[in-house]
Amino acid sequence: MSNLNVVYEKIHYRHDPRWLRRLGPAAGGAELCVACAIEMMESAELSSVRKSVALVCVGGVLKRSPGILKDVLLQDQRVCLHFIASLLGMLHAVKDQATLEQTIQVLVQLLLELQSEKFVQCVLQEINTQLSEQSGVRGFLPTFTFLGKLIDAVPALVQVLATQHIPLLEQLCAAFLFPDEALKSSVCYIFRGVWGCEGAGQSLPPALRDRLCALLLQTLSSASTPHLTINCLGFLKQLLKLGEVVSVLMNCRSEQDCAEDLDLEPNSQPPPKPCSLPLILKKLLLSGDETLQVASVQSMAAVLVHSPSQYCPLFIQADIPEFLYERLSSRSEVLLWSVYGCLLLLMDDPLFFSQCHSVYGIESLIRSLKEALRMNNQDVQRQGLLLLTETLEKQPAGVRLFPSGPGFAGVAEVVVGGVLLPCLQVATQAARAATALFRLNHQSSPVLYKELKGLVEAVIGRCTELPLPTATHRRAAGSLTGAEPSSQYSRAGEFLLQALVCFHGACRLAEQCAGEPDLKENAFTAPDTLSEDSLQSFCLYLLHCCDSVCIPTVTRHCERAGSAAVLQQFFSVLSCQFSLVPSLMPLFSNKLASSGFFRLTLERKAAFCAGKRNPALNTACSDFLQRLSSSLLSQLDTNTSSHQQDCEDSADLLEKCLPSLCCCLSEWPSLLCEAPGPVDGEEGPRATQYCLLILLYLALQHGDRSRGPAPPPPSVLRAALYLLSVTQDNSPDLDWLADRFGPTVLELWLTQRPGPDVFDPSGPDHGSDVSVLLSLVEKNPATLLALLGVMCSSESRLASQALGALRGFLLARPSCDPALSNLLRPLLLQVLQRLAVEGSEGPGVLGPLPLVLQLLCLIQSSVSAQAEMDSSDFKLLYHVSNLAGKLKASNTEALLPALNYLYCSARLCSPHCANRAMSILLCNDGLMDQLQTLLDLCPTSSSSSSSSLLSCSCLLLSALVHLQRVHSAQVHKRINLSLDNMVQLLCFRKRKTDSLSLASALRLLQTALDVDLQSPLLALTVSPSAQRPLLDTEAALHPLGSHRAQCLIAALNGLLLEKQELLLIASVSCLRSLLVFLERRSPDTALHAVCQPWSRFLVFSLLSCGGASLLHPAVLQLLELLVRFGSKAVLWEPDLVQVLEAAEGREMKELGGAAAQALRQLLTQLLGSQSQQPPTQKHRERAQNLLDSLGSLPPTDTQNRRLLRVGELSVCLSDFTVKTRDTGM
Repeated sequence: MSNLNVVYEKIHYRHDPRWLRRLGPAAGGAELCVACAIEMMESAELSSVRKSVALVCVGGVLKRSPGILKDVLLQDQRVCLHFIASLLGMLHAVKDQATLEQTIQVLVQLLLELQSEKFVQCVLQEINTQLSEQSGVRGFLPTFTFLGKLIDAVPALVQVLATQHIPLLEQLCAAFLFPDEALKSSVCYIFRGVWGCEGAGQSLPPALRDRLCALLLQTLSSASTPHLTINCLGFLKQLLKLGEVVSVLMNCRSEQDCAEDLDLEPNSQPPPKPCSLPLILKKLLLSGDETLQVASVQSMAAVLVHSPSQYCPLFIQADIPEFLYERLSSRSEVLLWSVYGCLLLLMDDPLFFSQCHSVYGIESLIRSLKEALRMNNQDVQRQGLLLLTETLEKQPAGVRLFPSGPGFAGVAEVVVGGVLLPCLQVATQAARAATALFRLNHQSSPVLYKELKGLVEAVIGRCTELPLPTATHRRAAGSLTGAEPSSQYSRAGEFLLQALVCFHGACRLAEQCAGEPDLKENAFTAPDTLSEDSLQSFCLYLLHCCDSVCIPTVTRHCERAGSAAVLQQFFSVLSCQFSLVPSLMPLFSNKLASSGFFRLTLERKAAFCAGKRNPALNTACSDFLQRLSSSLLSQLDTNTSSHQQDCEDSADLLEKCLPSLCCCLSEWPSLLCEAPGPVDGEEGPRATQYCLLILLYLALQHGDRSRGPAPPPPSVLRAALYLLSVTQDNSPDLDWLADRFGPTVLELWLTQRPGPDVFDPSGPDHGSDVSVLLSLVEKNPATLLALLGVMCSSESRLASQALGALRGFLLARPSCDPALSNLLRPLLLQVLQRLAVEGSEGPGVLGPLPLVLQLLCLIQSSVSAQAEMDSSDFKLLYHVSNLAGKLKASNTEALLPALNYLYCSARLCSPHCANRAMSILLCNDGLMDQLQTLLDLCPTSSSSSSSSLLSCSCLLLSALVHLQRVHSAQVHKRINLSLDNMVQLLCFRKRKTDSLSLASALRLLQTALDVDLQSPLLALTVSPSAQRPLLDTEAALHPLGSHRAQCLIAALNGLLLEKQELLLIASVSCLRSLLVFLERRSPDTALHAVCQPWSRFLVFSLLSCGGASLLHPAVLQLLELLVRFGSKAVLWEPDLVQVLEAAEGREMKELGGAAAQALRQLLTQLLGSQSQQPPTQKHRERAQNLLDSLGSLPPTDTQNRRLLRVGELSVCLSDFTVKTRDTGM
């Protein structure tokens, strides 16, 4: 036989040439003799190696030259059958493994080549005959292996086996009782193929089926090799597809009767011991092989899907859940997914929870989910979160899963992580888990409200990232085609719906906790403190989320594509808000009503609920409308005795009639005109009309103001205003007339009124119209609310007119009582907020802003300085500071009142509010940048507006520096101030420089000196040439230096000589701070400063005027300073004697508080000074008598915290009042 030929030369000469074929070029031109091949296979003389080579050549012919061998063999079918029988015989005769594998391969290829059922039947019959003749299965491993591969190659063979060769299958069963596990494995493979064919397994006799089930369980329980175990599990997987077979397997305990009819060999196994399928799978679950663990878990799931109620108890009683939870420590994605699914099936039985398997495994599940969320397999993540959701939903309320805080925090962390994953399907499942976690029985002790807020924030925050539905999606949603392109939007809609369900669950949890005193706040929280872990904080957060995220997000989505389910949850969430924070409900309900929620709810109700559709949505809408209306009605006419009864009657009417009110807006007129029947009950047409009227009334009162096309003439408006004014005095019962029609009349009157926007009570245009309006406001301050309402809802010109009217009213009043201030400030806050929003939309919309800020300053300057700051004040401070930081420096008209308001707020706030106010101002980087810009620009400009800005900037910065020092507030950005520019401004001031600018600069310099020229907020800079000197004196005075100190003293002396009131006080106060600074740093320099010749000239000039100037507080303060620091410029004769005479000639009670205090300080200094002792005893007695008379005076209120209007600015008097101590403001 040549290398490529299947020709055995020794015997080939005897064969007929018809059995020889010469192969083509594809086979290398070799020759094949079938007769030689058959004799070679049957020859006992040839070695296995030569037979194997021949088989390789035959296999190559079958592969590379299809059809040639078939044509040769089919010349005589007997030869073909003989060749097949020879190959089958080799499976028993040959021991060489390689030859056996080649024989099996050639047999399978040959039968596929022949494509004849007859030859396949012969093969099966031959195998059955061999098994019958040997009465055993010893040595049949190659045959069984061949049969398994033949089944894989010829799928139709399965049906032939199952229907025509039952005896062969029964013979195969004997292999399960043979000890050779390789033999058992091959038989399992055959039966796996048989049961893998649809319908084949069902056609087997029940007896054979039952025997196979028992044999399989026995084999699987005793298997010791992985190969046998895997093949058994493969066979088991096919069996578990049929419900009746599952029943047999689950009820089979042993195979006691399976060998009764079999003639077992001596080496066969004895009858097996009983072993149930759950225990077998449990054993595999405990193995260290993940492949076997996966197969075990999947087999459990395959059993459970047929009848969970029947089979779950068997697995639960075998403690399978515990071992499943232990497998969750694996990082295999397939195993995790399988375990998650199996546990989900087991949870269908209440026994799972009654035996506390969920309590046992919850921590393992949480740890597993943390790892799963780091994977990229979305199916595993979704399956795990589904398992967590089912656990939370089905867990009995009496057994807590998270008794302590760390456990709850862990599961909350997992859920938040799932919500934040990019895949919306996973995030939706995580949101479902969050919904289940919001149940009261899952809360730890104490309740972790901070973690609950984190859950809500993650779920609701994700809603803002959802894509909005497009027109394509809306068309696809309404048709049967095109669903796939819109799947992204469908998933977004599913998440939005689940997020609302979750948020609703959080609101319900808050309501439940409110009814449990022990759950209202953390037991470790200090009483009377608002902690993040308190129920109050949680409720406030829910209301904030609903207002800022939930409402805008849902309304945007519903505008694109409405959903009844989403709207139902949305209105349910809105209804819950009315019970969370009752104190804020008036504000919340007013905002909802003014935002058009009456119209929105009624339109959606008509669109989705007409014709008794979507009853759940109808109920949610009706409940929301009832709660909203009740809240708004409770705010009206609260002073009347029948108010409560009216509210209850309206609520009852709404409750009965709202469910049936499902008509669109276009149908309302006909509904209102509909005549009731002869018998109209509580829910008839008349009651529905009343209900509709209440809703219309409330809607129009809070936003839907309609105006006719032709306003009435001014005479009619004047008469209406007059009548409104008169009715307030003469007929209190007609107050509703003003409340109902007053805003509309005011709008019309302001629209038609000619003249400037600002009302001036003393101006030439102050006519009868203005008098009527101001009279009305004076008699009924609530009219101011109508004016502010006009500002909030009208165009810019009408808003400016209303603001002008308010400004004129305030200018006409000497003071503003606190009640009026409390009435105006919250509404001005709303105006500021609206202007801030409009300002972010584009330029040119901030016209009324200067008037608003001026109005705020007017209110602030006319109220008591002792008034406490409330939440409105802090919000105003916040918004004004933001606006001031965003305005351009050239926008003086708006920037000046903004800075002035901030300055007044900082100076008037009480000590316990100052820290919070400082934090708001100092953290505003825009405001700090604005102040820096103004301080850099204003010294170079001489315009009046720039001068006012400089004054206000200096005063505000002075207040901030002082308060920062007092309260140690945190500084985010430092402001640089050139000390050289300040000295230059004071020394070389221009003639046109107004006194307020100089006084403000002096005030800022005084504050800097009081803090020793060192402040975290204020950095005083000097020219590069003036670095820290080496000389002791200069180093001690750095950064001021002796030269600048001398220049400042000279400048202050010059300002004092001008004898202008504001400059006089500011200069003395600054001189006092400068001398104190010099005394701290360099006492010799301070003494030198007061001993200069010009000090004497200064004293002489100030006292030479005589009269009232002798007892001016600033003059007295100057004398006290000079005496105190040892100056010789003050003489008893004539200086101090003039002062004593002037004081003796006045009644002490006539002296102002500041003058009396300054005189007291001067006399005390004189009597205790060593260098200025009275020259005679008489002088001493005169001074002592004056001091005693001053001591007997009652304490006086200097009102130094009051505001005073100076030009365009409001200035705090305390900034320009003579001080009597070395520190303080």
